[in-house]
Amino acid sequence: MKVGIIDTTFARVDMASFARKEIEENWPNVRIVQRTVPGVKDLPVACKKLLEEEECDIVMALGMPGKEQIDKTCAHEASTGIIQAQLMTNKHIIEVFVHEDEGRDEKDLFTVAKNRAIKHARNAVEMVLNPDA
Repeated sequence: MKVGIIDTTFARVDMASFARKEIEENWPNVRIVQRTVPGVKDLPVACKKLLEEEECDIVMALGMPGKEQIDKTCAHEASTGIIQAQLMTNKHIIEVFVHEDEGRDEKDLFTVAKNRAIKHARNAVEMVLNPDA
């Protein structure tokens, strides 16, 4: 099994490291392909490339959109592109976005991002290994 992990340069928390660690510690035979793109609107094509060119079974798209309305609009556009990439490849892309206004402060935002990355890493692997679970 191969999991793709794509994160963004401008995320305030390194969610990819938490997702990677979760997978490596619990499923040592799962291969991970990781890439970094500038921002959330770059995620859809990067996900599609990992699914098609790197033959990943599933991809996690990690991003931290800002708290301004323009950031929320960009996140929505990225989500739409991610959905389109899933439909084009017939494979799942787990969108793991944490908006900067989800945390009460920096520490809380870090906790939200860490927990979400870990939980979605578990979900991604289980979706492929145990689709009936």
